Amino acid sequence: MLELFARNRVATLFVITLLTFGAIGLAAPGFLSASTLATVMANSLVLMLVSFGTMLVIITRNIDVSSGSVLGLSAAVLGLSLNAGIALPLAIGICIGVGALAGAFNGLLVAGFGVPSIVATLGTLGLYRGLMLSLTGGRWIEALPQSIKALAANLGWGGSVLTLIVLGVFLILWLFLRMTRQGGYFFATGDNREAARHLGIPVRSIVFSAFVGAGACAALAGVVFAAQIGFIPNQAGNGIELKAIAANVLGGVSLLGGVGSAVGVFISVIFLTAIDSALVFLRIPAFWNDFIAGAILLTVLVLDGRVRMAVDRRIRAKRYASHHGAERTKSPSRPSATAAPAIPTPHTAPEAGR
Repeated sequence: MLELFARNRVATLFVITLLTFGAIGLAAPGFLSASTLATVMANSLVLMLVSFGTMLVIITRNIDVSSGSVLGLSAAVLGLSLNAGIALPLAIGICIGVGALAGAFNGLLVAGFGVPSIVATLGTLGLYRGLMLSLTGGRWIEALPQSIKALAANLGWGGSVLTLIVLGVFLILWLFLRMTRQGGYFFATGDNREAARHLGIPVRSIVFSAFVGAGACAALAGVVFAAQIGFIPNQAGNGIELKAIAANVLGGVSLLGGVGSAVGVFISVIFLTAIDSALVFLRIPAFWNDFIAGAILLTVLVLDGRVRMAVDRRIRAKRYASHHGAERTKSPSRPSATAAPAIPTPHTAPEAGR
């Protein structure tokens, strides 16, 4: 059990999330209800999609800080397409295509031209945001058709079509990363790029694919965003890329690459969203939300690291004690390395000479 919590961030995060829900429930008994849980899930969908895409990039030992701008640009294209009379399925396809194309440009800069990912995506962050403002003239896109809003309608069990879409993306990512050889290539690329090249893994293609996937996820998040609020403001997606990176770190995705789990990201997004929802539920003034949420995130990360180190030391101490206990048990049957050699007796000396 100790080794499980020392080695598995997902297990510890799951326990922390349960304890957090329990603590909030004690402070506000009405929080632990099916309707509140459904609200938390609905509020987490946009961040979850962006975090999934960010996870793909971070696993390959890169970073993407342009996902918020990709979300805004894609959502703007979706809104303009719908208001121009384009059918919803085609408009969603165009939206996702724009996101994938933006991700492909990021991937080309990083994998093709060797630009450091943080530099490349910082540049495209402003580029895509500026393109969005140019397309919309800096105005909000309103009066979206009812067809897009219907995607967020309650299906009767607390979820919506959007919930099913996000759960489907989660399942596909989980299966891809855990069950396929190509998914393993992402981890190998992030863990040791040179070794991956020697093994014949197409490292540049993997990095490029990660950015394309991140762009597509951000665009799909734009669809969810537009469906949930019914309009598209000119600041759509601002700052969500930093929350996505925080969700990945909290969920056990290593910024050094090669380590990560879709399950961990899923739980961490639920945890962060539950904190935000709890602050609203407890009627804490809105201007405290970011401060309290950030403080809780830092506290959880610090405590998690300290507990993990303490448990790891305890496990090593137990192994050390058991190993040396076994050595002491065996030592009487072994000849001492420092003992003086036995002097042969008279009746054994002739036998020794034969």
